Amino acid sequence: MTTLCLTPSNLTGTVEIPSSKSMGHRELICAALAKGQSRISNVSLSKDILATVQGLKALGAHLSQEQLQEGRATFLVEGKELKIVNPRIDCGESGSTLRFLLPLAASCRQPVTFLGGGKLPMRPLDPYFTIFQEQGLAFTKGTEANLPLTIQGPLQPGKFMVPGNVSSQFISGLLFALPLLQGDSTLEITETLESKSYVTMTLAALQKYGIKIQEENTKLYRIAGRQEYKARTSPVEGDFSQAAFWLVAGTLSGPLVLQGMDQASLQGDKAILTILKNMGGKFGFTKTELSVEKAQTYGLQIDATDCPDLVPVLTVLAAVSQGHTEIINAGRLRLKECDRLAAIAADLKKLGAHITERQEGLSIDGVESLTGGKVTSWHDHRIAMSLAIASIKCTQPLLIEDTECVEKSYPTFWQDFAKVGGHYE
Repeated sequence: MTTLCLTPSNLTGTVEIPSSKSMGHRELICAALAKGQSRISNVSLSKDILATVQGLKALGAHLSQEQLQEGRATFLVEGKELKIVNPRIDCGESGSTLRFLLPLAASCRQPVTFLGGGKLPMRPLDPYFTIFQEQGLAFTKGTEANLPLTIQGPLQPGKFMVPGNVSSQFISGLLFALPLLQGDSTLEITETLESKSYVTMTLAALQKYGIKIQEENTKLYRIAGRQEYKARTSPVEGDFSQAAFWLVAGTLSGPLVLQGMDQASLQGDKAILTILKNMGGKFGFTKTELSVEKAQTYGLQIDATDCPDLVPVLTVLAAVSQGHTEIINAGRLRLKECDRLAAIAADLKKLGAHITERQEGLSIDGVESLTGGKVTSWHDHRIAMSLAIASIKCTQPLLIEDTECVEKSYPTFWQDFAKVGGHYE
């Protein structure tokens, strides 16, 4: 594990924001299912994305890197008919890889085993298990965890019912697979659909690649079978969940200019702009650049239903904002790479923040500054990056344990941190 010592400093300058991990997964999957050759550019090579690339290769697709520059690649993707060419798919710690590819693997007749590390084996898969049981598919899972998981299809078309309050990834996974089946299907969402924005992103990607989904309402989708994905040339847009770290940094110290952002993005984490504005933040768009300047911010109620990934860094901002902040509907964060609510609360309290942990969120009373000291990332990339931004408001050096975990989603984070004036050793 690598421990970095951060010296409090203002962050100013320009950052090229990594491409959207969420859209990267979706673009690569659609391209891998399309006939012909697709060209997917501006793909940031996080561990999660690379896990999906290897998983798609295991399912028969041909993917090759055409060029690489500053952690970004262009992939040439030759779509092939789904076929298990490697019976073992290692998802690393990527929940997206696991939940997106499972229904595709289940569409094949050959058995395939899914593996994973970190907290991934413990993350819920029950919605899929229910479907597999209903259809009589053969599957076996670990005795103490869900992984390793072996599944053998084929998945059959029909009526699918999935709870919307566990993870939208189950819905997206089925939306990728069901158009390929030999008959028509319906997908009905039970319970409240949380993180709907991610489903919207999936539907947009499917439409781009020629797949038609009939959305009768927010809880019922009709999917015709025997559809064909169509190859595309497509760049991946900048990631608002990663931009959020720099937007908070610019608000605390600024100014910062964020490059590669799409003002018309459908990403749910674009909610950072509305939240930041309501807290008193100052920013503006010019084409593909998003600029942010230092501002006094104020507490408010933040509903995390559709933007859970923003919670750790927003907790940092709330901790040094005037007044009181309540973060609500954030219970799912306890099932991420770590219990993010407990982790960010514990770390920031060590630094002098006034935070009370709730079952479904956090209650925060702002302070003017934080102290320094030693904290841990909990092997969670978003905790590590949030703590790095918190160092701006520390009065003493900040030591963060296990900083290499940022490679999961943002491998060049520490380089970018240094480029805009961050000091660490």
